[in-house]
Amino acid sequence: MKKILLSLLVVLGTVSCSQAQKTEFAAEALAEKLQTLDGKEISFKEILNKHKGKTVVIDIWASWCSDCVKAMPKVKDMQEKSPKTDYVFISMDKTAEKWKAGIEKHSLTGEHYLAPDGMKGKFGKAIDLDWIPRYIVIDKKGKIAIYRAIETDFDKINATLKKLN
Repeated sequence: MKKILLSLLVVLGTVSCSQAQKTEFAAEALAEKLQTLDGKEISFKEILNKHKGKTVVIDIWASWCSDCVKAMPKVKDMQEKSPKTDYVFISMDKTAEKWKAGIEKHSLTGEHYLAPDGMKGKFGKAIDLDWIPRYIVIDKKGKIAIYRAIETDFDKINATLKKLN
């Protein structure tokens, strides 16, 4: 009985640790190449470096994702309430054409990048992507303030941004 209980505790501890709040990105994520609007490659680390000293919201989305589209008004509201925050959109679209059409259709303001291998690709795995939309908030020191937020977490995101800005 003790062995079963101990095994259960180990499993629970492992699962809870895997869901823990991260404060920095894995090296694999930082090295991963994303595509710019003009078709060039840029590493995730380079993208983050462009925003040093700023609060950043990373919105991971796709034009085909109905939850992402439903959340767009909340994203725009967040942008209005936190104009000093930088917004980086990373698309999981399957093609650059669909990605660019989605940006235009939804009038998304911010920087835009495409993960060329989609949700289940290297970048998605490196950031533990299991759902979109996914929001990550980074503070001015470059530390992750919120690692995993979804479309139902806007109160939490907005409260965090209020503290950070």
